[in-house]
Amino acid sequence: MPRILFALVSAILVGTSARAADPPRPNVLFVIADDLNCDLGCYGHKVVKSPNIDRLAAGGVRFDRAYVQYTVCNPSRSSFLTGLRPTTTRVLDNATHVRKTLPDVVTLPELFRKNGYEAVGLGKVFHRGLSPDDTKKEMDDPKSFDRVFYGMTTAAGNKGTGRNLTGGALEWCRWLAADGADNEQADGQLADEAVRILGEKRDKPLFLTVGFYRPHDPFQSPKKYFDLYDNATFELPKSPAGYKPPSALSLGGGAFKNAFDKFTDTERREFLHAYYAGVSFADAQVGQLLDALDKNKLAENTIVVFIGDHGYELGVRNWWNKNTLFERSCRTPLIVRVPGAKGNGKPTAAMAEFIDLYPTLADVCGLAGVPQQLEGTSFRKVLDDPTAKHKAAALTVVKRAAVMGRSVRTDQYRYTEWDGGKKGAELYDHAADPGEWVNLADRKELEATRGELSALIQRTEAGTR
Repeated sequence: MPRILFALVSAILVGTSARAADPPRPNVLFVIADDLNCDLGCYGHKVVKSPNIDRLAAGGVRFDRAYVQYTVCNPSRSSFLTGLRPTTTRVLDNATHVRKTLPDVVTLPELFRKNGYEAVGLGKVFHRGLSPDDTKKEMDDPKSFDRVFYGMTTAAGNKGTGRNLTGGALEWCRWLAADGADNEQADGQLADEAVRILGEKRDKPLFLTVGFYRPHDPFQSPKKYFDLYDNATFELPKSPAGYKPPSALSLGGGAFKNAFDKFTDTERREFLHAYYAGVSFADAQVGQLLDALDKNKLAENTIVVFIGDHGYELGVRNWWNKNTLFERSCRTPLIVRVPGAKGNGKPTAAMAEFIDLYPTLADVCGLAGVPQQLEGTSFRKVLDDPTAKHKAAALTVVKRAAVMGRSVRTDQYRYTEWDGGKKGAELYDHAADPGEWVNLADRKELEATRGELSALIQRTEAGTR
């Protein structure tokens, strides 16, 4: 009997020791900046001041060819938060909740909850508004988070100097160099709350998503971020002489185009100024989060992901918005820092899609119960070897009324079809024309290339590459 008791106690002690030796599960800090394109210092921009995002890139893996699956907020977020393409989620506008089309879908934060994490959502994670009377609570997702905080604006934060750049024709197209401190704006409040949460003592790992509202319109940031720039020195975007968009579908039209066509260089400079100020404001809040990780000794066990939810044209082709299938809207910042990853501190040219984020985080964190129908693939290997290949192509879609546009990006080409080519096609050779100014779709000598890329669109969407 004593021998049996000794063996039992020994087994318990060995099991306890083994569990104690297991490394703690990593926390995840997932940061989203709204409407942020790749105009950042770490991506080579010479004007924008983004020292904190640059700091993160210097310690993580910077993806130079990462592409969203839709170039508007809600469809993009619904896609990367479910790991499914927009044609699968059927969320193709800013009004449709993903639970309406896929009521039982397991979102990325929900999967972390199911694996014993505390999932916290701060700010704009799923699509929502930014004023006390535009909270869009119908876009919330209670299944995804244990708790949420939105950091809405305050009266003090709405005072300052600014104007509407369209004389009121477009309500959103306005800027404000706001009086007051960072935390009198929503993003400052979000950063404060995130810092507080990172300082909490906890008995379970944390999945913290922080969705900053800037640089999205209305372009409202504390004045000190406007003061970082002199817009008289900005180089304004210009199109080649005689350039015309290849199709009426290539850019949006209507009231937006009418307003943008009336812009003078004054409006263009002010727009750039306000957008850059918003980038620097968001960057400062990212800095607070990184500092909090260091202060609380969490950096060595916290995976950090930083993204924009899609790109932004920012005046290229005189389009001061998103929602196109050009590179500026489709290509988006992606920085991933995994403690101990061998690729940290290096950039990668590996092609990645945002639907890959879900399976990658599930892979790195060893999550159970990962949905089988995910349409992305893990790029974990790239985090250890940034020279590794990941994908041959990335697919982005947008819908214009009843017309669907699909655009595939490969190493050399971007090929876009409107209604399967019935409403037009665009082919750009990035080796010779990175600005996508010369449409080669009608070139006889490229017929075979166009056919191959058209077939690639179909295979990619069907998941049969």
